[in-house]
Amino acid sequence: MKLSDFAGILPVEGIPDIAVSGIASDSRQVEPGNLFFALHGSRADGSAFAADAVRRGAIAVIAGEAGALSGLSVPGLQVKDPRLALALCAARFFGGQPETMVAVTGTSGKTSVAAFTRQIWEQAGLAAASIGTTGVVAPGRNDYGSLTTPDPVALHRLLAELAKAGVTHAAMEASSHGLDQRRLDGVRLEAGGFTNLGRDHMDYHPTVEDYHRAKMRLLDTLLPKGAPAVVFADDLWSEPTIAAAKAAGLSVLTVGRHGDFLNLKRVEHERHRQRAEIVHEGVLTEIDLPLAGDFQISNALVAAGLAIATGTPAATALAALEKLKGAPGRLDLVGTTSEGAPVYVDYAHKPDALENVLTSVRPFTTGRVVVVFGCGGDRDRGKRPIMGEIATRLADVTIVTDDNPRSEKPAEIRAAIMAAAPGAIEIGDRRKAIHEAVSMLHAGDTLIVAGKGHEEGQTVGSETLPFSDHEEVRAALRERAA
Repeated sequence: MKLSDFAGILPVEGIPDIAVSGIASDSRQVEPGNLFFALHGSRADGSAFAADAVRRGAIAVIAGEAGALSGLSVPGLQVKDPRLALALCAARFFGGQPETMVAVTGTSGKTSVAAFTRQIWEQAGLAAASIGTTGVVAPGRNDYGSLTTPDPVALHRLLAELAKAGVTHAAMEASSHGLDQRRLDGVRLEAGGFTNLGRDHMDYHPTVEDYHRAKMRLLDTLLPKGAPAVVFADDLWSEPTIAAAKAAGLSVLTVGRHGDFLNLKRVEHERHRQRAEIVHEGVLTEIDLPLAGDFQISNALVAAGLAIATGTPAATALAALEKLKGAPGRLDLVGTTSEGAPVYVDYAHKPDALENVLTSVRPFTTGRVVVVFGCGGDRDRGKRPIMGEIATRLADVTIVTDDNPRSEKPAEIRAAIMAAAPGAIEIGDRRKAIHEAVSMLHAGDTLIVAGKGHEEGQTVGSETLPFSDHEEVRAALRERAA
C-alpha cells in the first residue's frame, strides 16, 4: 500500500508517495516503513516518542498538533483527530471485515450478548465470531483476551484475519473507552445493541451523563442511518437511549418486558434454567433458557434481536436460545457441595452487576446467599461503599476480600468497602476467602464469588500473579469433600 492510498484521511497531497508497510501508535512496535500515530494518552504523549519512531523506521508521523511534528526527518502530517485517523487508516490498510458486523454497548452484559449472538448465528449455520473481554471465539480459534475493545490496529488486523478465514458474521463489544477513543471507527457495522447503564468508569468519565454520551457514539456516529438499534427496554436509561437512536435516524427495536420487537410476556425462574414466553410479531414462543438469572434472559433477548435484525429467521433465533452456553465467568456454575449447595463465579465488579447477580440467585436459594467480592485498585473509588452496601443488603453472608489491588494498598480498598458493609467478614487473601466461604455452606445455600470471573491472574502492584476463581473454587470443593 502507498501513502497516497490514505488520501481523504491524511493530508498526503504533495508528500512523496512512499510505500507503507504497516501502522503503529506505540513507537516500540514501529517497523521500517510504518506510519506512526502520535496519540495523547492518559499517561504519556505520543509526540514525545516521535523521534524514536523515526529512528526505528517510521516513514511519516501523524499528530494533532504542529509542534509535535517539528524537527523530524520524515513527513509530519497534522490531522484534527489523530485517533479517528488511526482507526480509519487501520481499516483501509487491513481492508477485510466479516460481511455482517454488529456491536453491543452498555454497562453489563456486553460479553454475554456478543457470545450469545455468535451462538445464535452458529445455530443458523453461519460462520460466526465474537470479540470482547473474554477474547476471540471463531471457527477453529478461541483466543483468551483482556481488552473489551481492542485498539484499532489490533482490531482491524483481527477482522481481516477472520474474513480471510471465512467468517461472515461477527459480534463485538463496544466499551465506553473504546467508543470515546475511536477504536471502533472504520468498522462497517450493520446493527447495534444496548443492554443497560449503571455506575462504572467514573475514574474516566466525569458524570454518568458523559458516560452515557460516550456509549451513544455507537448509535449516533458509527451506525448508518436506518440501521437497526436493538435496545433493552426495561432499564432506567432505556428511554434516553431510545431517544438518541431515533434522533440518529435508526430503526429502534426494543426487547424485554416493555419491548415491542421481542416482548417478554412471562418468565419462570428455576435453579439452572428459565422458562420464558416471548412474543414476536404477534407470535408467542415458549422457550427453556438453560441459564440462571434474570439478567441472562435480558442479554439473550438483545442477542436474539441482533440476530433477527441481521437476517436470521425469528423462529431460528428463538429456538437457538434453548442451546445457549453462558459466557465464561458469567454466573458460571463451577460446582456444588455434597449437600447440593451451588457455587458460582461471576464477573460482577460494578454496583449494578453485583446487585443483578445477587438478586438473580435469591429466588432459587432456600438457605443463605453468601458472596465473596472485592474492588479493583486504581479504578473508580466511589463505587466501593456502594458495592459494600449492596452486598450486605442482598446477601446473608458477605466476605470482603482483595480483587486486583494494582498500585493501591489492599487494606485501604477493603476498608472503603467495609465502611458501608456492617457485619461483613474481612479476609484479605482471596484464596483463603474462597476456601472459608465454601467451608461454611449448608444445604440450600448459594455462594457467589464475584469480581474476577474469567480472569486468570491477580494484579498486585505492577505484577500479575496466576490466580483463577474457578480453580480456587474447585480446590475448595475438593478440600471440603476430602
